[in-house]
This record gives sequence, structure tokens and C-alpha cells, in this order.
Amino acid sequence: MALFSRLRIHSLTTATRRQFSTILSTDPLSSKSKTRAALTLLKSEENPEKIIEICQSASLTPEAHLDRIAFSVAITKLSRSNNFSYIQQFLDDLRSSRADLRSSERFAGHAAVLFGQANMVDHAVRTFKEYHNDVIGHGNEGSVRVFNSLLFACYLAKDYKEVNRVFLEFPKSYNIVPNLDSYNTVIKSFCDSGSSNSGLSVLAEMDRKSIMPNSTTFGNLLAGFYKEEKYEDVGKVLDIMAKYGIRQGVGIYNSRIQSLCKLKRSSEAKALLDGMVSRKTKPNAATYGHLIHGFCNEGDVEEAKELFKSMHDKGCEPDSHCYFTLLHYLCKSKDFETGLSLCKESIEKGWVPNIATMKSLVNGLAAAGKVDEAKELVGEIKGRFTKNVSLWDDVEAGLSQ
Repeated sequence: MALFSRLRIHSLTTATRRQFSTILSTDPLSSKSKTRAALTLLKSEENPEKIIEICQSASLTPEAHLDRIAFSVAITKLSRSNNFSYIQQFLDDLRSSRADLRSSERFAGHAAVLFGQANMVDHAVRTFKEYHNDVIGHGNEGSVRVFNSLLFACYLAKDYKEVNRVFLEFPKSYNIVPNLDSYNTVIKSFCDSGSSNSGLSVLAEMDRKSIMPNSTTFGNLLAGFYKEEKYEDVGKVLDIMAKYGIRQGVGIYNSRIQSLCKLKRSSEAKALLDGMVSRKTKPNAATYGHLIHGFCNEGDVEEAKELFKSMHDKGCEPDSHCYFTLLHYLCKSKDFETGLSLCKESIEKGWVPNIATMKSLVNGLAAAGKVDEAKELVGEIKGRFTKNVSLWDDVEAGLSQ
């Protein structure tokens, strides 16, 4: 009998039972409403049986993007609590019990990725093999889509040796022709594992097979060589890019800037920013986000503040990541007054910092004699955002002590 058919709803609390009832009674046509309700439940649920019941009740399918997010949240919860047997049985039972999923290429690929996310690479490989043996059959051209999902699953699990093995062995065994996505995943795997020179060998193979690389290909290679601090090879990659006629767009610049910031060479990264602007390449919020984090991480919060201010002059609006990163480091450097101003601006845009940062900010304001400002800030959050009000109640209560 399937695992989720053995679950006992009577064991749920009254409140949770009402939540499940809401999902089950929702109009079948309102699948997005079901999934949104399921996501809300999944984020606060820890019981593995209830997690599976939520997914079943919402009738999740990998065909919908929102459903795939819900699947991912559920698998993350189960893997973090080491409930791997639940993951296996849930995905296996789901495929066997639903005819629409048994032969679904999308489901096979998504299941493989979910197994990879849970570091269950052997199950990801098994899922691939079962799909090809049961659905594709011998002698027919295999599914490169499921193959790419398997490669990505191995990459997610950081099993770089398995990425290489699958890439070398499976195309011949299952009559698959790797495509650009296949090669990009393998190159990223080599670069992340500290073998970026092997990534160049893959690029050479792509050239022999007339597979045109793209900016993702070169972005992965650049990040790899930066990580290994092989700056001469960074130059080689840029030269190869030029030969292919691929210009340095914002994605390539962002990869280089992020890599330098990770190496605590943010000043050089800022020089790259100046270079891209002079070449008429417009930076985006991610560009500044990398630099703000880089300078803050090196202890230069003042430079990060200047970068944040300069974004508007460059015609670039900061995103929530820019706000949250700078606010976190402002609190660490005890610049609570600037932090308060930045926090209010973020809230006006609908972006609320996490509870840890907010506690640091309000406690810092209170310690600096600005208790009224701290209380006003918490009150504003509670008034505008009703989610997790009890957490803000705890923060507010601490200010009165």
C-alpha cells in the first residue's frame, strides 16, 4: 500500500486539519490556489507524514512552475530532517499511482533533480534508467532532456565524478546526443570542483562537434579560473570568447565581478564596473549586489554605501538583495541610524528584512536611546505585513524590558 495512503489524518491537530480541509475542498480548477496554500503549509511543517499529505492533497504536478517550487520545498524539508525513505517512497508512489506521470518526460526529469537535491544520486540514476527502459525502449533515441536533468541532479549533489561518468557513458548506452545544456553542466561541474582546465577540454570537444558555446559556457569557465586564481587563463577564456564573436554582456561582467568579490578583490571588481560602463554595458542590480556584499565583507561599509547611492545615478534600481545585504552589515558596524533609514525605504517597497536583521536593528536603536523609533518601526511592520506577527510581538516585547 502506498505510503501516503497509510497516513492518518485523525492524528493532526485541529488547526492543521482545518488547513488540509481548505486544500481538499478547493475547486479542482483552482490549482494555483491549492499550490499556494500547500506552499504556506509546507514552509511551517516539520512532520514528514504531514509534508507528504500536503503534497498529495494539492495534487502537485511537475507541469506547473509553482508546483515544482512546492515539490522542492517539500524535498528540502525531508532531506534536512534525514527522512530519505519518505522521499523515495513518495516519489516512487507518485509515479506508480498516476498514469499521467508514468510516461511523463518532465516528471522523470524533475524526480531525478529532486533526488539530486536530496543527495540521493543513486535514486536519480535509477529514475533515469527506469524511464528509458520502460518508456523510451531499446534502440530508440533517448531523451536528452531527462539526461540533462540527471547531470544536473549529480551536480546539485556535488557528486562531480558521477557527472563525468554519466556524461561519458550514458550517451552511448542510451542513444543520446548531448546538447549545449549538457556540455554547460559538465563544464560547470569541472569548474566548481577545481578542474577548470578540463572544462577547456570540453569546450574543445564542443568545437569538434559544432556545438556553439554561449555566454553561460564562458561565464562558468571564467568563474572557475577566478576561483583557482588562474588569471592568465581568465585572459585566454576572454580571447576565445572574442574568437566566437561573443561580447562581454552584463552576465559575463557579473560573473567576473562576483568572482573577484569572493576573492576579496572588490576594488578590482569595481574597476570592472567602471570598465563596463565606459563600454556602454549597463550594470544591473545583481552587479551592484555583488559589489555591495564584497566591500561589506571586506569591512568597507562606507564604500558599499557609496555604491548603493550611486545606483540611481547610473539608472539602476536596487533590488531586495541590495537592501538586505547593506542593512545587515550596517547593523554589524553599529550604524543603526543609517540602517533605520534604509530599512524604512525597503519596507516602503514591500521588502521586509529577515527577523535576525530586524532584531539587530531594533535592539541597536534601543541601546542607542532610540526606543520610540524602534517601536515605531516594529509597529509599521506589524501593520503592513500580517505574516508571522507573533515573531514581531516577541521583538516588540523585548524593547519594553
